[in-house]
Amino acid sequence: MQFTTAAGPSPLDRERILGKPIDRIDGPLKVSGRARYSYEYHEEVPNAAYGWIVLAGIAKGRIVRIDTAEVRRAPGVLLVYTYANVPRMVPRGRANLVSQLSGPEVQHHGQAVAFVVAETLEQARAASFLIRIDYESTAGRFDLAAAQATAVKPGDDPSAGSESAADTAIGDFQGAYDAAPVQLDQNYATPDQHPAMMEPQATIARWDGDRLTLYTSHQMANWAASDVAAMVDVPVEQVRVVSAFVGGGFGSKLRTHADAVLSAFAARELARPVKTALAREQLLNHTTRRAATLQRVRLGATPDGRLTAIGHETWTSNLPGRSYYEGASRQTRLLYAAPNRMTAHRLAPLDLPEAAAMRAPATASGQLAFEVALDELAEKLRMDPVQLRILNDSPCDPERGPSRPYSGRKLIECLREGASRFGWARRSATPGRVREGRWLVGMGVASAIHHHSVRPSSARLRLDAEGRLTIETSMTDIGTGTYTVLAQIAAEMTGIPMDRIGVRLGDTAFPAGAGSITSIGASSAGASVFHGCEDLCATLVRRAGFDVKTARFERGRIASGRQSRALGELAGAEGLSVLGTVEPGDLHRRYAQAAFGAHFCEVGVDIDTGETRVRRMLGVFAAGRILNMKMARSQAIGGMVFGVGAALTEEAVVDVHHGYFVNHDMAEYLVPVHADIPAIDAVYLQDADDLASPIKSKGIGELGTCGSGAAVANAIYNATGVRVRSYPITLDKLLPGLPSFPF
Repeated sequence: MQFTTAAGPSPLDRERILGKPIDRIDGPLKVSGRARYSYEYHEEVPNAAYGWIVLAGIAKGRIVRIDTAEVRRAPGVLLVYTYANVPRMVPRGRANLVSQLSGPEVQHHGQAVAFVVAETLEQARAASFLIRIDYESTAGRFDLAAAQATAVKPGDDPSAGSESAADTAIGDFQGAYDAAPVQLDQNYATPDQHPAMMEPQATIARWDGDRLTLYTSHQMANWAASDVAAMVDVPVEQVRVVSAFVGGGFGSKLRTHADAVLSAFAARELARPVKTALAREQLLNHTTRRAATLQRVRLGATPDGRLTAIGHETWTSNLPGRSYYEGASRQTRLLYAAPNRMTAHRLAPLDLPEAAAMRAPATASGQLAFEVALDELAEKLRMDPVQLRILNDSPCDPERGPSRPYSGRKLIECLREGASRFGWARRSATPGRVREGRWLVGMGVASAIHHHSVRPSSARLRLDAEGRLTIETSMTDIGTGTYTVLAQIAAEMTGIPMDRIGVRLGDTAFPAGAGSITSIGASSAGASVFHGCEDLCATLVRRAGFDVKTARFERGRIASGRQSRALGELAGAEGLSVLGTVEPGDLHRRYAQAAFGAHFCEVGVDIDTGETRVRRMLGVFAAGRILNMKMARSQAIGGMVFGVGAALTEEAVVDVHHGYFVNHDMAEYLVPVHADIPAIDAVYLQDADDLASPIKSKGIGELGTCGSGAAVANAIYNATGVRVRSYPITLDKLLPGLPSFPF
């Protein structure tokens, strides 16, 4: 099915099952410990050896000597790899692999430089300390601010549309800004961050002749298969990747890391399965990061609040030779109206671990700056921040004009509904005026936007003689509820009860699914299931000999008039199998497509210590048809918690002398915990969008992260009158500016 026209009426519109807050069908497996993650396939892969990755102890330079003689004699050791004896170092044509044993050159601290395989995990880890490595260090670049002048324009990707362009310019930004009666020109900084998912990268590799099976933790199973096939030099058809359950990814599991590739090499050489997991303290310096940004926002406006000029520039970093950049200015292109616009990105080479996508990539860090800048403009205008956002809403793509309207945009409705529910009218317009005992209290608001798209996806549906339906696709579930929403779509379409629908995910032996990336999963994979259900139902109607106009699917049967047939009977002994597919057409080019929301936050700041406590948060979202209200609310709340982390706690601290992240465990890389989030809620507006996807849904997974951190930052300013523009907002940044009060 190619999605080229608006989705018409369908059985999904009944929403008898779809949209309801149904519990996760995989929940019992997870709470009982029967949901197996990549490191836990003990029965399928017995007698596995254990791998341990040795990471570089310098940030820049080369290995001048590596001595493995002692480690090879250590108890239980079966194999040791270095760059000198690993079977292959450079993949053919794959850009998704991180650097690993690729030569004596060290590109960053934490790069894989050796691999030890032993009979037990303890033996492998202990033996790894016996490797003697002499390095020759060279000067590296680790400070984005110091490298800002060397940053260059990254290459554009014409195949992805104008939103991916590094720079855009509409009208005369500089002239309009210079002429604007009200101007804002501010700089903001966001730090390096780490996804901090619960499950680390882990892999079990097994060879059966010339065929490889990888049980690995990856968001995109088909990508992982292609990556590893390119490295071990076999056709991708001979590599099977299983990622049935993934314990969080947040972008970190889009790349293929050393655990997968080195386990595959070792398993082939030893003719024995090998399993490898990264230790928690290895993750921050070995796996990918969200790159720090320096952002400059310039806004020009009329005295009544109309934006006349918007400028947003971003400086960020990656390893030399890497093209990915944190496109923090991109979301600004779609958010508010202004006739004169400019966005730009510059990429500086730094010798830090590779930068890649993380938790609403680019949009989250971009809105953390831009939505605070808009708050600062509102103060200059002496205008309510909610009203300023409403005034500058745009019914169409602000860069392309009326020729590209939005498929659906309910930003104003989200702002108004949120303001009403949150009690925004009680907010003091003057910062630092509301005090409750030792606490200064303030409120903040920010808009939310996250782009939407449909990606190619496919799913196989099998109906057996007992009337049971099985859905199979390589689409992954990274904890977001994919198992359940796909079953709900099928149940709504076919009338088969949920308890008679099975969903099998995360296996490249199944048809290729969209994968879990940038909030595309449910809409794309769900559309392929929807298409498969349409074909299945049409076949069943024909077999029953019923009129398609009067046929009804209910409780595992098809009925027309007074006649009724069981679906299993129609499937027959051999069963029925159909393949559902979706291919995006040109609707995303003809219509701007995004999900929207509004965040509201109230904080208390201790007048003496600067300690900040989030007291309550509310997010109101319009994100197309909601497939499962309970899971959608949970995802939004989780995203909002990420926003709190970005605003208050999360920072991968760079040692700019030695080039590594010093806080490389969960004791020092601080993410919010339950005690930090006392009262938080998320609601969704009715917003079925027939131009967004065949099932009228949009992505929701990352929308909660977008803008929520800015709402926290704006609330802190409203509470204290102290504007911090370098995140996270920690005590040392707040204390010097806090007002003095008499005892």
